[in-house]
Amino acid sequence: MKTIKAIKEALAQEHTWQEWMTELEQDEREGVKKALQSWKRQQEKREKLQQEHEAKIQFDDAYRTYEGAYIAGTDEAGRGPLAGPVVTAAVILPAKCDALLGLNDSKQLSLEKREQFMRLIEEHALASYIHFQSEKAIDTLNIYEATRQSMKASIEGLSIQPDFVLADAMTLDIAIPQESVIKGDAKSLSIAAASILAKTARDHYMEQMDEKYPGYGFAKHAGYGTKQHLEAIQQLGVTPIHRKTFEPIKSMLQKE
Repeated sequence: MKTIKAIKEALAQEHTWQEWMTELEQDEREGVKKALQSWKRQQEKREKLQQEHEAKIQFDDAYRTYEGAYIAGTDEAGRGPLAGPVVTAAVILPAKCDALLGLNDSKQLSLEKREQFMRLIEEHALASYIHFQSEKAIDTLNIYEATRQSMKASIEGLSIQPDFVLADAMTLDIAIPQESVIKGDAKSLSIAAASILAKTARDHYMEQMDEKYPGYGFAKHAGYGTKQHLEAIQQLGVTPIHRKTFEPIKSMLQKE
């Protein structure tokens, strides 16, 4: 009879049901029962991730007008913060990209997972580009138009011209055929990949700004209007990276 440790090790090596597992269902040892239940839960989770992954691939594939057509996804990060740029990214992935199993909307993933996926995307993407739209441009254009122009710049920055563009909830001024997809980062693998690149790039930038402008907590809240951030603005004042047309900064500057 195999030890519980040996059974756990054997289960860890398998992702599909094996005949020898049927015997484990008859094993009365509590440790074996728990190990088998844990393995089943892990496989159910993996199967769900696989189904979601395939659905995202099929979504992108539906826009390929011919085999081998390049589909670019684009998304943004940072439309809502009081400080820092809005960052957009565009990504073209291979038609099949199993390395990105589990990739989802950046907001649904932990910091550690985002960093892991960022490296995987950079490794496997056929082309990618990240664009930073400054606070000055946001104040001049408005946040919506600044984001639109940044997405366009991301698409134009790709080393491969896409045949079709999937943009997260945005219509762009480009000659390439496109589709605006509501909640695209949950439906499209390429948009989800762009979401990760934009989010991680912006977070890294705001960490640098935290060192440049200490006391505001930029590394913690990434420029969003948290209580800590608002208190810091009251105490320390407005920095060059704050968006001057966003409230309450606009009103504070008018009073001054």
